[in-house]
Amino acid sequence: MSERTNTEPGPAGAGWTERYRGSVMNTFGDPQRVLVRGEGAWVWDADGNRYLDLLGGIAVNALGHAHPALVEAVTGQLGKLGHVSNFFTTPAQVTLAERLLQIVTPGGAPAGSRVFLANSGTEANEAALKLTRRHGGPARPRVLALEGAFHGRTMGALSLTHKAAYREPFEPLPAGVEFLPFGDLAALEQAMADDVAALFLEPVQGEAGVRPLPDGYLAVARRLTRDAGALLVLDEVQSGMGRTGAWMAHHQLDGGAVVPDVVTLAKGLGGGMPIGAVVALGEHAATLLGPGQHGTTFGGNPVAAAAALAVIGTVEAEGLLAHVTETGAAWRAALECVDGVTEVRGAGLLLAVQLDAPVAKDAAAALLAAGFIVNPVREDAIRLAPPLVLTAEQAATFVDALPAALTVARQAVSA
Repeated sequence: MSERTNTEPGPAGAGWTERYRGSVMNTFGDPQRVLVRGEGAWVWDADGNRYLDLLGGIAVNALGHAHPALVEAVTGQLGKLGHVSNFFTTPAQVTLAERLLQIVTPGGAPAGSRVFLANSGTEANEAALKLTRRHGGPARPRVLALEGAFHGRTMGALSLTHKAAYREPFEPLPAGVEFLPFGDLAALEQAMADDVAALFLEPVQGEAGVRPLPDGYLAVARRLTRDAGALLVLDEVQSGMGRTGAWMAHHQLDGGAVVPDVVTLAKGLGGGMPIGAVVALGEHAATLLGPGQHGTTFGGNPVAAAAALAVIGTVEAEGLLAHVTETGAAWRAALECVDGVTEVRGAGLLLAVQLDAPVAKDAAAALLAAGFIVNPVREDAIRLAPPLVLTAEQAATFVDALPAALTVARQAVSA
């Protein structure tokens, strides 16, 4: 698969890694490779090795690397106007907001719906949390989220994130968030009351190992929140923008009938350019955050907005929703037949390969040496979130390589 394969970075990569250690804060550990260019679903490192990128920057590079439409949109916009303050607007910002309302609610956005543009998923969820506080006020101090949830790492978004290792070093966090067992409708019904401001849900929990909400859960959540006067907030940061074969993963749940109050987006929205969005739906959306109550310097800038418009236009022009559905289904079926794979979760091109042993980290290392970039999202599961332009032939090469990588991983663990 790779032009050359190495278990460790070569001389050029090792040099850059040493410089990285001396200058970049150690929040991620040593980089696995130093990447220098990409094309489509391929990337190359500083030592000339080629890799099939099956992680896509963690579901970010929707169109792959160096897609002509994205390059043209970004360079064209930057050549005209790169940044303005939010005392002004641009055609790209307004057009993107309009398009987001269309794709988030295919049946037509409710009257009063509005969009806030940010720079990332955590910022989108931070804004959504502030929005829910404005909705609830002192009479609704409680916010509900699920065990396994990941909504970001800024302080507000971190308060919605369940993993103790992420939370505990920064406590005390903003108060009022309660975590419910994943998929447990009885627990949700018991927790819901008129003092709840909002329920935050990921239609597919990515960091927890690609766990889709169980059938029927979202519809019941919508009914319970509506009856209690609470907001239903759907975090589509990882699962949205065509990742699962629909514009939004929640369009595929419970007949696509659920219309939430708020949807947060990022990652694939910009195709590699930093952008996030809060899509607030309904008659109160325009007034929940008023002038002076929230802001951003770079959010909605014309370059990022142009990139997002290019992503949306290319997904439509190239029929990528249908392509993702077809490619993902075939890939999933093939992966389920690999010895050592017990389950494949997810939809479209957001999948988790569940293994029969806790060897995911060693398997990912063996795959990297063989020319594949994947993510050991759990000790016993590998996450796949490749560019939406991944071909069936490219996907098949991974299926062919996986058995050998699992063998190497088992040997490493047993040694």
